[in-house]
Amino acid sequence: PNFEDYSMRGRTYRYFAGEPLWPFGYGLSYTTFAYSGLTLPSAPINAGDPLDASVTVTNTGKVPGDEVVQLYLRFPDVPGAPIRALRGFQRVHLEPGASQKVAFHLESRDLSMVTNTGDIIVAPGKYTVSVGGGQPGTGAPSVSGDMEVNGQILLPE
Repeated sequence: PNFEDYSMRGRTYRYFAGEPLWPFGYGLSYTTFAYSGLTLPSAPINAGDPLDASVTVTNTGKVPGDEVVQLYLRFPDVPGAPIRALRGFQRVHLEPGASQKVAFHLESRDLSMVTNTGDIIVAPGKYTVSVGGGQPGTGAPSVSGDMEVNGQILLPE
């Protein structure tokens, strides 16, 4: 791109809409993992409230292994919003057949985005939460769900 083009469209995992050769969060494992039981608030939350989410990870393979559980957000359709953003991750070690519940606590800053005008906001609307072993939409095992935010807040820089 032109040196003076500071647009992020098409750059980094957050704004790239194509299929990457090596998605963000890609890694090699000698076992397999499955995700289930994603819990999100069933009622809309207010802008400024925290978000608590959890998921169950199971080692479905035959050997012990580590998995980096990654939480990605897809934001409401706001000009300047990224396609997705990594907002949490935790490494877990699981024996074959073992399961573990992994919990995430996201604050307002984690739910925020920067608009085209440079404002940091938590926007109203539908957010998609994806939790899995890699970037959503790339074949990594994951589970997804939607949650709603009511209202909008402007966060300090």
